[in-house]
Amino acid sequence: MTTNSNTPAENKKMSLTGRIVIGMISGILLGTFLQWLMPAGKDKTFELYFFQLSLQGFLVDGVLEVIGQVFMASLRMLVVPLVFVSLVCGVCSLKDTTKLGRIGGKAIGLYLATTAIAISLAIFVALLVGPGEGVNMPTSSSFESREAPSLAQVLIQMFPTNPFASFAEGNMLQVIIFALLFGVAIALSGKSGERVATLFEDLSVVIMRLVTILMNIAPYGVFALLATLFTTTSFETIENLAWYFGVVFFVLIAHALLTYPIILKLLTGLNPLIFIKKMRDAAIFAFSTASSNATIPVTLETATKKLGVKNSIGSFTVPLGATINMDGTAIMQGVATVFIAQVFNQDLTLTDYITVVLTATLASIGTAGVPGVGLIMLAMVLDQVGLPVEGIALIIGVDRLLDMTRTAVNVTGDSMVSVIVAKSENQFDEEMYLDPNAGQNIENIDFNHLDKSQ
Repeated sequence: MTTNSNTPAENKKMSLTGRIVIGMISGILLGTFLQWLMPAGKDKTFELYFFQLSLQGFLVDGVLEVIGQVFMASLRMLVVPLVFVSLVCGVCSLKDTTKLGRIGGKAIGLYLATTAIAISLAIFVALLVGPGEGVNMPTSSSFESREAPSLAQVLIQMFPTNPFASFAEGNMLQVIIFALLFGVAIALSGKSGERVATLFEDLSVVIMRLVTILMNIAPYGVFALLATLFTTTSFETIENLAWYFGVVFFVLIAHALLTYPIILKLLTGLNPLIFIKKMRDAAIFAFSTASSNATIPVTLETATKKLGVKNSIGSFTVPLGATINMDGTAIMQGVATVFIAQVFNQDLTLTDYITVVLTATLASIGTAGVPGVGLIMLAMVLDQVGLPVEGIALIIGVDRLLDMTRTAVNVTGDSMVSVIVAKSENQFDEEMYLDPNAGQNIENIDFNHLDKSQ
């Protein structure tokens, strides 16, 4: 006689998505409340000042900051080993290693195409709405742009002279290149390669188990991150930049819910509503962390365990997308360019806007992996069309909140491209894609029974 191993308590367990949403809302409410308790101003009694200083030092800069940063550090800790091991496993599983060039070409082509569409859409909507018209906002801070590396430099620096230094520094392009070369070498090494490949498959299972452990503490990390953020985010700043904020947010949502589904439907014939629904967990997680790299574990799990992308494709396209896919950033750049031009009463020609589209699209690869890449790319774009780079200081105040939404859009694009490439290469499980229960709760996956051939 068999019995159902799932107890009522287990069946009623809230999903990861639900817990992260609760953590997000709770963090925002707590941060807003703490900001109300600690208003800026000099007219304070000693007791009030001491109370606020203690609250800031112990709770905000102490407990919440520690929890949030430890959580982010834990996620970043996993990125390099997860990308390296998954990519090696993916390349090993390709029977024909010559496919790598074709897969890479398709992925990079799609990433560049969606980036060009994203910034074109952003410019069109911004010109239609005119978020900077009539705004006379003085810059409250200065912005110094760093010089972005040339495309030639990036291509040279993609190949590591010391792979271990690349791992230590978290240089994702170099890690990806080394993993590809290492995987090809394993695939071509006969029996010895098969033994090493088996070791990497076991390592992949262990790392993914570690991912599930961290996913279970994600709601607490998200709570701390957002609570800390909203103790310093001024709602007056958002109000002053409401039109800019609203236009960027609208275009981001439109790109994720309209552009991606249309491209997916046209190139694969799959039901895009299923795709949007299954991207929920990864998008919410990306929103809360504001980091495509930190979200790689969840994005990869979503692509391979929910969307039906075989690991041989997903392990390559997802890390590559997290590195070079800049759709969300491109949207910010398009709207920001129009906004800054309008604020400073400078007219841009059609040629200028075409230059913005081309510069931002090509720079998405040229600045891949550079810290603060969004603002560096924006500085490049503004320089190209003769707008003052100092205008970036106007939008820094709300950039963090928009960055969270941009990241959610980027990981959705990573998964969409992964599905298209997998479908075109016959490395796609359509039954899994159509199954509404596939990988429903990432944290409950039994990694001991994974199909390693996936």
